[in-house]
Amino acid sequence: MLDHFSVQVRDLPASAAFYDKVLAPLGGRRIMEPGPIGYGVDSPDFWLVPASAGTEPLEAHIAFTAPDRAAVQAFHDAAVAAGAEVLHAPRVWPEYHPTYFGAFVRDPDGNNVEAVCHRPG
Repeated sequence: MLDHFSVQVRDLPASAAFYDKVLAPLGGRRIMEPGPIGYGVDSPDFWLVPASAGTEPLEAHIAFTAPDRAAVQAFHDAAVAAGAEVLHAPRVWPEYHPTYFGAFVRDPDGNNVEAVCHRPG
């Protein structure tokens, strides 16, 4: 249903460095720049946009699809190495559904960023 999604960031280079690291295990990469930075696999569907001067970005929850549980773990490990606050380490979330495997971290702007795999073990 979604074609693309953007979040406002305070420090575009810092946020881009974070997303370069955490999206790589999920197959994501920078596709378009300068200005807003677009990430994706084949085309940009996730964008970092500088916040307007004097405004604070609002917190968002962003969940990226992972191809398997190992990619969720790699996302988590990359986020920890980048200094992210861990909200929830990788685990199964049976309250969502029996095979929901996700990890949640905070990005440099305080967004709740998740990698999730819906496939069984």
